[in-house]
Amino acid sequence: MVVKQLIEPDLDAIFLPDSYGYRPSKSALDAVGVTRERCWKYDWVLEFDIKGLFDNLPHELLLKAVRKHVKYNWALLYIERWLTAPMEKDGLRIERTRGTPQGGVISPILSNLFLHYAFDLWMERAHPDLPWCRYADDGLVHCRSEQEAKAVMAELAARLAECGLEMHPTKTKIVYCKDSNRKSSYPNVTFDFLGYCFRPRRAKNPRTAKAFCSFLPAVSPSALKSMRATIRDLDVRRRTHVSMNDIARQLNPLLRGWIAYYGQYTPAALGPILQYVNQTLKAWLMRKFKRFKGHKTKAGLLLERLAREGPGLFEHWRLGMIGTFA
Repeated sequence: MVVKQLIEPDLDAIFLPDSYGYRPSKSALDAVGVTRERCWKYDWVLEFDIKGLFDNLPHELLLKAVRKHVKYNWALLYIERWLTAPMEKDGLRIERTRGTPQGGVISPILSNLFLHYAFDLWMERAHPDLPWCRYADDGLVHCRSEQEAKAVMAELAARLAECGLEMHPTKTKIVYCKDSNRKSSYPNVTFDFLGYCFRPRRAKNPRTAKAFCSFLPAVSPSALKSMRATIRDLDVRRRTHVSMNDIARQLNPLLRGWIAYYGQYTPAALGPILQYVNQTLKAWLMRKFKRFKGHKTKAGLLLERLAREGPGLFEHWRLGMIGTFA
């Protein structure tokens, strides 16, 4: 942690504006927002993922970059020893020449430094006219045509190979940003980035109220599935020994974080998880009180009244994202 605090300010100062991951002045929402705007301006996106980044960083190249920017000898010594410390597997001592230790506090900043040279600066030299965005090992390059996107993908694969890395074969693809003005057919018209799914969606002009198709981000199906699993694992339905206030204290931090992040763009897409929370509360109510056993409608009506009279109890009620209890 001491080494991270020492080297982070100097390294962060050299990183380019479109590098967003693990930086104190940047956020994932910043990356989502800039991607949203660029998808309106550019018809094609190359979405790429680097396979096993943290496990495959070549020490020789990484330490070359570290020595260029870290000026404290004791910090250099610590980083080198930390990277090259041998592993033990089945009683055998294995020397390491690649990768950073799992969970290491400086692994993210070292990977950012490596990709600053392997990708960021390379893009500035090779394709200065194409906007790009990177968050750790996930990245996007916006292109003007399918042919351009294919060319960039081939060049990037070669560049990463030079640096000892590989693009993930199934997580890398070319996407067409289809909307009302871009009506061509293409197999891929959707991609996931930082928990958001970008795809053609129905939108409404705020001035004319006219509906049209726009290429927009919203919470991804996989993120919704993960949130649902988190709620289910809390086993709220069976915790009949606690009060609704106790449940609210447990759920509200989760809801607050999800709504703050995923509610930034297309908040209506959070409807399924908020409805699932309401259904979970209704199931809990029917188990806790005998008079509601087998009476879904009565339990739902009570929750509707509680949401109306005490909207501050749950975070989504407080924000008016009440949903349904049917």
